[in-house]
Amino acid sequence: MRLTETADVWWKNAVIYCLDVETFFDTDGDGRGDLRGVGQRIDHLAELGVTCLWLMPFYPTPDRDDGYDITDFYGVDPRLGTHGDLVELLTLAQDRGIRVIADLVVNHTSDQHPWFRSARASRQSPYRGWYVWRDEKPPNADEGVVFPDKEDSLWQYDEEAGQYYLHQFYKHQPDLDIANAEVRQEIERVIGFWSQLGLSGFRVDAVPFLLDTTGALDAANLPDPHDYLRDLRSFLDRRQGQAMLLGEVNLEYPDVRRFFGDEDGDELTMCFDFIGMQRLYLSLARNDPAELVKALRTRPDPPEESQWGTFVRNHDELTLDKLSDDERQEVFDAFGPDKDMQLYGRGLRRRLPPMLGNDPARLKMVYSLLFALPGTPVLFYGEEIGMGENLAVEGRSAVRTPMQWTAGVNGGFSTADPDQLVAPLPDGEYAPKHVNVAAQRRDPDSLLNWIKLLVQRYRECPELSWGDPTILESNVSSVFAQRTDHEDGTIVTVHNFAPEPARITLAVAGAAAGVQAVDLLRDGTAEVGPDGLVTLDVEPYDCRWLRIVRAGDRYII
Repeated sequence: MRLTETADVWWKNAVIYCLDVETFFDTDGDGRGDLRGVGQRIDHLAELGVTCLWLMPFYPTPDRDDGYDITDFYGVDPRLGTHGDLVELLTLAQDRGIRVIADLVVNHTSDQHPWFRSARASRQSPYRGWYVWRDEKPPNADEGVVFPDKEDSLWQYDEEAGQYYLHQFYKHQPDLDIANAEVRQEIERVIGFWSQLGLSGFRVDAVPFLLDTTGALDAANLPDPHDYLRDLRSFLDRRQGQAMLLGEVNLEYPDVRRFFGDEDGDELTMCFDFIGMQRLYLSLARNDPAELVKALRTRPDPPEESQWGTFVRNHDELTLDKLSDDERQEVFDAFGPDKDMQLYGRGLRRRLPPMLGNDPARLKMVYSLLFALPGTPVLFYGEEIGMGENLAVEGRSAVRTPMQWTAGVNGGFSTADPDQLVAPLPDGEYAPKHVNVAAQRRDPDSLLNWIKLLVQRYRECPELSWGDPTILESNVSSVFAQRTDHEDGTIVTVHNFAPEPARITLAVAGAAAGVQAVDLLRDGTAEVGPDGLVTLDVEPYDCRWLRIVRAGDRYII
């Protein structure tokens, strides 16, 4: 294929890396990471092969929800730096070929935002209609509560305002009303501001909630909220032609497909594959890929220039809400049997290595699968070195502990006293003494170097993102095999979910002589028979990437 295609639509085969500025690297010794710290560690991301950096919220905030409660959509939290520091980071990233996107959190504001403070003060405030108010609490106010451990209603009475306001999340996060044209225009101004500053797009938080106008009195002004999403995408395309919108849409596949813009592909550029992620964990619990295969076979194809975002872990709880009660319990039993490891009755507050018993082979297999699945891989900071969680930290923040750079004090994250850190580091086998960047850089068998290899091979194999995938039938049920074809290139990936070795035979090519299957992750070549079949011996939790090479091919292997 023409490589220019992969640049024009860069998100289709990007490597996205998500980090929280305040937990990445501290340069001023206050125990909190900062934008300058991200800049100082940008070469770590470049060496890893990251092509897109996703910054979690860095805006001014009371910090009651890890920055997702915002008081100024145009600002930079002074604890993290300045606009100048952000521009310096964007410059450093651009120099290393890394695009930067940021969280767009416009479903709600903080209750300390000047808009809401004005709105609650008077019914004549110009911002009163920017939020959703009721004189009486709706009869279904307690349905659909997102955080049942903290809230028991979606509506909160405000003494100053004399009315109830809608909050889909915490009561200190009142919802904006996108049925209000002024709100929609303001969101466009926010996007325009950060695009002009140099961002290449946005990860859009809580998209279904953002588009939900059921509580709005003036919902008739926006009969189809998807029209607004189309307008937002069109505005971004005009302002920044190669920018993208990556949406958090945790719905069933047919519903998610609509958020791409159906066949036109004129809404979200990318959507996270929550269904595939949840089915992956069920497959891991069973040592059988059948549930993942089921998800992939039912997952709709995105529009031509759109893409699914695949991930193993993110910054929230590991949600399992789309599994049945029995299926969810299977995953709980396998990977989070203690109640303290579970959250909201629907998810886990753990990172992958502790869930898998820190088994190196199994970890490497799962990350190989992440890069081999159809879609764009998204990494959460610390995954590349196998960081663990700290269950002593409350709620979802258990997985948001400081990045572990060295075996030294505070893991090299900060020079502050340990009790001044933004969050305590893990201890035991996942403490910085045992898990850190510096040590793994020097260990050829480390997880860090394995993921560097996966990134390199993934970028060399555009078939994986652009091609047509075919799930191959295998004679061993524990093995997931997939063939991806694009133009004249073919990649076959094989993953063994079981702790036992297996011998498998796969149909990887049409009938032809002189065809070879060249291993891309290790030395070795397998002969493909004239009938197109290849036989492979796979170890427990093994993974193989094979390029099918025919006579006359000019690949550099």
